Amino acid sequence: MIKKILVALAIALPSMAFAQKFAVVDAEAIMQVMPETKAAEEKVQQASATFQSEFDKLREEIDKKYAEYQALPADTPESIKERRQQEIQEIAEKAQRFQQQAQQDLERQHMQLLQPVQEKLLNAIKSVGAEGGYTMVYPNGLALYVGSDVTDITDAVKAKLGL
Repeated sequence: MIKKILVALAIALPSMAFAQKFAVVDAEAIMQVMPETKAAEEKVQQASATFQSEFDKLREEIDKKYAEYQALPADTPESIKERRQQEIQEIAEKAQRFQQQAQQDLERQHMQLLQPVQEKLLNAIKSVGAEGGYTMVYPNGLALYVGSDVTDITDAVKAKLGL
């Protein structure tokens, strides 16, 4: 009984595989040429420049405080020197926190700006996949081997997006 089931599966599986169509798509390359991606990158660059400007101001403040500390006369009381050192350290810590928060904000903004672009691309891939009757669409380069019967739908997705 088990042998009959195994023989039936051995005969049926190859015929099922022939009925399926597979495709690959280079989503990364498409994302790079989408105008929405370029617009999102420009917005992130603008925000980055704003953060960098603010960070430069903090850096200048640290440099100024440090120069003032270096210029203190040798006979300056130790309590004043310690207070100045503490001020410099506080500003440096503030700058470090600001830099970390700015990086997190930039990453969050980048993800938020690219999410609709990714959804648009995914919808185009789904649409081309449905129109072509493909069983599965894989990202290009994911599979270890791609046979000649697998279709690259990258150009079709680009056309669907008007690129």
